[in-house]
Amino acid sequence: MKNDHYALMPLLFGLTLVAGLIDAVSFLHFNHVFVANMTGNVVLLGFAVAGAPGISIPESLTALASFMIGAGTGGWLSRQHGQSGAHVLSVATVAKIFLMLAAAIVAAFGTGGAFAYVILALLAISMGLQNAVVRSLAVPDITTTVVTQTITGIAADLPLVGGNNTRIRRRIATVVIMFAGALMGALLLFAYGVAVAIGAAVLVLVVLSGWAWRLRRPAV
Repeated sequence: MKNDHYALMPLLFGLTLVAGLIDAVSFLHFNHVFVANMTGNVVLLGFAVAGAPGISIPESLTALASFMIGAGTGGWLSRQHGQSGAHVLSVATVAKIFLMLAAAIVAAFGTGGAFAYVILALLAISMGLQNAVVRSLAVPDITTTVVTQTITGIAADLPLVGGNNTRIRRRIATVVIMFAGALMGALLLFAYGVAVAIGAAVLVLVVLSGWAWRLRRPAV
């Protein structure tokens, strides 16, 4: 699969923003559960099993299982539509719009009890789908859901330690955009609630889907 990585950058940066936004909503409102960052989720689940307060084991397990369902779907999607990076991203982004729109609608009716599990499942499926599709594109330094390797690259490739940080701008932009997404999600959540915060992510995805469909090329 050949991809024009530079053409895909705005899409990947946009998905990074969405991941930060949605993880802020899930972590701050739903008992410290991540729906995009599964490393954090596994660590927090370990804390919960040890008896740490304020972390829900059932909600964490729901997010993990749902993320895997989304990732499996994303893997299948990449194999079916992966001839063009823009094409597979456009399909995945449209799917994410429907999943997150459903989550926002559910959140408008309630965010506790069974509603919480449905919202977490929809969001985690969406993020698993995103992560698998982006993984198949293999764009260096941008996974869109975590920035651990990106931050490692910034430090490990510094000229000060003998490196050649040729992708420094991309790496810094990814970290800053993840931060901006988390900040945006927290501000929207505190000011307007879960439904509006998720709705903002949907609006970003609508813009991204338009960009992706514009870039997409027919399969050869």
